[in-house]
Amino acid sequence: MTKDIKQYFKTNATTWNKKVEIHAASSFYDLNGFKKGASSLNQYELEALGDVTGKTLLHLQCHFGMDTLSWSRMGAKCTGVDLSDQGIKLAKQLNTELQLDASFTCCNVLDTAIYIKDTFDIIYTSYGVIGWLPDLKPWGRMIAERLKKGGVFYIIEFHPIAWMFDYQKEKPSITYGYSQKEVIYEEYKGTYADTNADMISKEYGWNHGLGEVVSSLSEAGLTIEYLREYDASPYNIFPKMIKNKQGMYERINKLYPLLFAIKAFK
Repeated sequence: MTKDIKQYFKTNATTWNKKVEIHAASSFYDLNGFKKGASSLNQYELEALGDVTGKTLLHLQCHFGMDTLSWSRMGAKCTGVDLSDQGIKLAKQLNTELQLDASFTCCNVLDTAIYIKDTFDIIYTSYGVIGWLPDLKPWGRMIAERLKKGGVFYIIEFHPIAWMFDYQKEKPSITYGYSQKEVIYEEYKGTYADTNADMISKEYGWNHGLGEVVSSLSEAGLTIEYLREYDASPYNIFPKMIKNKQGMYERINKLYPLLFAIKAFK
């Protein structure tokens, strides 16, 4: 890992540490509802993974653990990892408060295999994860290494076409490459969960096309069961979206997908 990339990760970790308190207090995450029993999981991942009772599950880039703990409530034996030490701190607090049995480790997701030696029935990651990684090949190898033979990997993620736009402009326009190797730096006020928050988000990221995502997994030895694309997102994070009858958010013209999902097995 180069000196520049280490600095990018350090900056991102600082930003995510600042986000934790804001996100925990936001209506976007509805932590109070979660504590009362609401699940943070959405229909795509619930339908894809089904009954997780008794299965071991590794959640990559878990933020402050709401999805991890939602899977735990469903009977999975869960482990969550994240770059933010404040996120992991809150995740551990929630695990204790809710009397669940998940475990959490603070580390760069690319270093997961250094910190986590177990293998898992399921590896799960979702919504805004791979864009923080400069190269998906080590990510794919780590997933294959931590997955049990016969185990399932599932990712539900925002579509790479959606990340080609610069949303900081008054009228979003295509600015970034579909598979952009050069780092993208953004600096803006607030966060996606609270645009009025009194913080400056400083973030380094990378765009990854679907071919790169699929190849990083298949070249690591996983078999792709499916790649699916969806017009509707559970999160209203892009401009001028409308809510459909199912409570999901869509672009008015539906010119491109908002999400993709990959299910693979070892």
